[in-house]
Amino acid sequence: MVKIGIIGYGNLGRGVECAVKQNPDMELTAVFTRRDPKTVTVLTPGVTVASVNDVADWKDKIDVMIICGGSATDLPEQTPAYAKLFNVVDSFDTHARIPEHFANVDASAKAAGKVALISCGWDPGMFSLNRLYANCILPDGKDYTFWGKGVSQGHSDAIRRVPGVKNGKQYTVPVEAALEAVRSGSNPELTTREKHTRECFVVLEEGADAAAVEKAIKTMPNYFADYDTTVHFISEEELARDHAGIPHGGFVIRTGQTGWNKENKHVIEYSLKLDSNPEFTSSVIVAYARAIARLAKEGVSGCKTVFDIAPAYLSPLSGDEIRAHLL
Repeated sequence: MVKIGIIGYGNLGRGVECAVKQNPDMELTAVFTRRDPKTVTVLTPGVTVASVNDVADWKDKIDVMIICGGSATDLPEQTPAYAKLFNVVDSFDTHARIPEHFANVDASAKAAGKVALISCGWDPGMFSLNRLYANCILPDGKDYTFWGKGVSQGHSDAIRRVPGVKNGKQYTVPVEAALEAVRSGSNPELTTREKHTRECFVVLEEGADAAAVEKAIKTMPNYFADYDTTVHFISEEELARDHAGIPHGGFVIRTGQTGWNKENKHVIEYSLKLDSNPEFTSSVIVAYARAIARLAKEGVSGCKTVFDIAPAYLSPLSGDEIRAHLL
């Protein structure tokens, strides 16, 4: 049995717990929280909930520690620190800072003789693998990534910070015409505005100026100014009824040409349609936790990404079973 620990019990941590339940070769050993452990109730009977301050006491009791903090401030500090104690997996998704994060985690893990996996999930993660495979197969080609339709948690947080906004959610939506142009193999050059739109559902504070709120959202730099954005004003009840979930998904597409004179065109497409972004992300993480446990047993150390791990390491099946049923 692979003994799993979880640091952080939010949406992602709860998703990891559910994913562990679906894998008979794994067991949840402990959950660590920054909150008072007495206030946190987990789903799995008999599992210890402990303070994150006591995590070092579990150094030899956990095979893989899954770190469920946020990418902005938590993971850059947490993953290098915990990689000194455990084999770890995180879902760091700030693409521009991945090389820096990798270097920091690699140094810690190598010094401790541990294995660490960063940036595991669906993007980065499964989408990254599909981009790499497609680039290798069609070297003469072009990449396109579309996200949605789905809830952007970062953008939702941004609209909730606008004065006059009581609550809200934001959906990223691929532009269908852009998707079809890419699928046609015509290799279009697409601007940010041409690829995605943004749709906001906003609950106003009592007495707030709807026009001012709408303008503040639509002109917000780095979030909405570069997109065609629609703002819908709804009630708290409508938000709870119609927008309670955290769905997401998207498409990775590569178009390319083969033949001596490039006479044949090809389109590779991978898509995801997810009812729950954190639960799917958690399911990817748990599969890779199995791989990390195996690599640790082989004496491997240092930081890895999804690019470095052979697919067979993810499966609970034997090599014979994989070849017989999946090859």
